[in-house]
Amino acid sequence: MAPKDTKGEALSTESYKGVRDFYPADWAQLQSVFDTVRAKLRSYGYEEYNASPLEPAELYESKTSEEIVNEQTFTFTDRGDRRVTLRPEMTPTLARMIAGKKRELVFPVRWFNIGNRFRYERPQKGRMREFYQIDVDLIGIADAKADGEIIVLASECLKALGAYEGDFTIRINSRALLNAATDALGYTADESKEYLRLLDRAAKLPAEELEAARAPFRREGKDALELILSGEHLGVQEEKAKLEGLIEEFEARGMNNVVFDPSIIRGFDYYTGTIFEIYDTNPENKRALFGGGRYDNLLALFGGESIPAIGFAIGDVSLLDFLDTHGYAPKASSSPLLFLGTPSDDDIAAAQEFATTLREAGLSVLVNVSGKALGDQIREAARREIPYFIAYGRNELDSGMVKLKSLNETSEREMSAAEVVAELKRLRT
Repeated sequence: MAPKDTKGEALSTESYKGVRDFYPADWAQLQSVFDTVRAKLRSYGYEEYNASPLEPAELYESKTSEEIVNEQTFTFTDRGDRRVTLRPEMTPTLARMIAGKKRELVFPVRWFNIGNRFRYERPQKGRMREFYQIDVDLIGIADAKADGEIIVLASECLKALGAYEGDFTIRINSRALLNAATDALGYTADESKEYLRLLDRAAKLPAEELEAARAPFRREGKDALELILSGEHLGVQEEKAKLEGLIEEFEARGMNNVVFDPSIIRGFDYYTGTIFEIYDTNPENKRALFGGGRYDNLLALFGGESIPAIGFAIGDVSLLDFLDTHGYAPKASSSPLLFLGTPSDDDIAAAQEFATTLREAGLSVLVNVSGKALGDQIREAARREIPYFIAYGRNELDSGMVKLKSLNETSEREMSAAEVVAELKRLRT
């Protein structure tokens, strides 16, 4: 019987709007993706960290984009009259943690986190109210070597999941370049902020509306973006040349999918230098997948001097869309490797003892403890998508021999109980 609420009506089985339930197979697939990325990050010397999803609201109000703070955060007042926010992103938390123990840490710091984030926005393709994200950050190196490492690592994460260079492009820009252009045209601080926000949402605006919105920012016929493209201002071109030099370094190491794109903005207010976004090239999913950038001043909000930092974040929703589109989504299973059947209830104890031996060898084993007939147990194993089956009873215990049945191939082989561990380990790989 379904549980009832206080009005006597059955509670809905639907989840909260904009979030997902992960049944075992779905969760196994997502964890497979995370495990692959986690292994790649660790191979580069990055360490995993974690923190609570609850943060003081002022942590985000200080530097996160106004759109996220004003329209997308889950913020509430707790019983102690404190304003609390469910984290919409990880970078401010990272900055708080680094600033809190900067005298104890060894710099440069290479950290990553995989966890859930929360944003109150309209659920749509690629966007959820709760999502999982991989955040990767390199803190303590100010020059372009760190920019290069982070962008290469972002590319390597996709390649580790099966992607090829032609499957995505890396579009890079620089907040320093954008700031040089807005300064050259005499924008006030408020005008610069408003202009960058306009460019950040430019792709969502109709062409005529965008053109009208850019008109007030033109000085002598050019706005900041047009000034960057024109090559007319020396200071602007000096910043652009830095990016072009970075692209040449990527090309020298065989990365030919990195391009300059002055329209890349990244919406967060804390970015200070190189910014980038990775785009899917498949026409069926031609969109931004994820991005990142340099945020050298964020840690100074917690007192003390600035510490150079750069990082990126990969959301699981857009990442899985990318993998599905290209046919790279992993086929992961949450099912045990072996179903250990029992001919009778009297055989359960012996089967459990045999299962203990297998588990100690690192194998996943489900033991039947029901009164089902062996045929029904085999059918149950098939429904659970468990690939291998062994019936273990008095005969197997006395003889030391078992029959390993492959349910996928409908084949069976007899071997000694001692050989089962090695064989199942071989089959598992």
